[in-house]
Amino acid sequence: MDKSISAKMLVTSGISGLIGVAAGAFGSHILKGHLSAEMLEIFKTGVLYQLIHSVVIFAISVSGIQRLTKASLFFAAGIVLFSFSLYAYSLTSIKFITMITPLGGISFLAGWLMLIINGIKSN
Repeated sequence: MDKSISAKMLVTSGISGLIGVAAGAFGSHILKGHLSAEMLEIFKTGVLYQLIHSVVIFAISVSGIQRLTKASLFFAAGIVLFSFSLYAYSLTSIKFITMITPLGGISFLAGWLMLIINGIKSN
C-alpha cells in the first residue's frame, strides 16, 4: 500500500476513534440526564458504529493491502453520514437529518462488500 495513503488512513482512524470515544463519554456523562432514553440510544448507536468502523479503517491501514483503500473510504463516508447524522438528530430532534442516515448505512455495506469481494479475489 502507498505509504502516504496508509498514513492518511491511520490518521483518519485515529481521529475518528478519538471523536468516537469522546462522543461516548459525552453521551454517558453529560447527555444522560438531558436526552430522552430513545434519543440517548440513537446517540449511542452512532458511537458504536463509529468506533467499530474506526477500528476497521485502522486494520486496513496497517494491513498494507492497497486494494482495500476504497473499502476504507466507504467506511469513513459511512461514519460521517451514519454516525454524525444520528448525533445531529439525537441532539436536535430535527427529523429531516435522518434522511442522510441510510446513505451512511449503504456506505458501510459497500465497504464490507468490497472486503468480501477482495477476499474472494485473493484466493
